[in-house]
Formats: sequence, structure tokens, C-alpha cells
Amino acid sequence: MKDNNKNLYYLHELSEYKVADDYADVRDWEVIDADKRTIGKVDGLLVSKEADRVVYLDVEVDTSLIEDGHETYVVPAKKGVHEFLNEEGENHLIVPIGMVTLDEENKKVHSKQIDYSTFSKTKRFKSGVDLERSYELTILRHYFPDDNFDEERDSDNEFYNRKEYKPLT
Repeated sequence: MKDNNKNLYYLHELSEYKVADDYADVRDWEVIDADKRTIGKVDGLLVSKEADRVVYLDVEVDTSLIEDGHETYVVPAKKGVHEFLNEEGENHLIVPIGMVTLDEENKKVHSKQIDYSTFSKTKRFKSGVDLERSYELTILRHYFPDDNFDEERDSDNEFYNRKEYKPLT
């Protein structure tokens, strides 16, 4: 998923960035889906430098989720051809920060919009890879199959103004 025009960076890659004092650092917190099932833990925070903020949680997926959805795919791109196949070692996925709420007392991140089945069928990636906009759009289309996402947004700042990227609450 390498792209010369990298737009997402892991927080730990950016020495000038840190979690703001008034926000919880959710790394290593459990992620709970809409069905109240654990889907994994937050492994990292992904930052858009142009938008100047964290826009995704990088979630290391629980092994049971991988077993349920290891070789699943999205709607066929063409008859007989599938859009993706999760491969061995792909055990991470991203969640837009506006799609979660925080339980700071119990150190848990809740996604009340996405259920276990959707997470198990979502395209995953290997830890540490650079993510392209095409992956972001694949994820958004999977989480919101009825929405029409515009691939040609002018800037990251405009792209990340969607409700899915509002700050964690």
C-alpha cells in the first residue's frame, strides 16, 4: 500500500506531534463493537499532517475476528472477480475517530456504529504499512455501503471534514 504522496503517518513517526493534554491516549485500549464484542486493541494513531490531527485508530484485530473473516471479500468488483482477499499477516484495520466513543474509566473504545460481522469482513493490512487513500475509501465504503464517497477530494483537510472524523468523545 505504498504511495509516494503519503498522507497518513503513525503518531510515533512524528516527533513534533503528541496526544493533546485534554485527550486520552487510547493506545493499547480494547476496541468493542456495536454488539459489545471485543474486536481488538488500539495499536496506533494515524495522523493527517495536512488536517493536523489524528484521523484513524489503527486496530490490531483479535484472532477470533481473523478466523471468522480471514478469506472474506467485499462485493465482487466484476462477475467472478473479488475486490480483495485478506492474506496471512494482515491483522490490522483502521477506524475513523469519529466512529468511536471512549470509556476512559475502563480504558475501552466503543464503536456503536460497526458490528462484529462488518469488522470481520473488512479489508485488513499488515502492521506498519503506508496506507493509500484507496484503502481509506475501501474501508469507508465497507462501513457505510449506502454512502457515495468522493475519491477526488481536493485536500486531506476537506476529506477529513466528514462526520466520521470528528474528534474522539
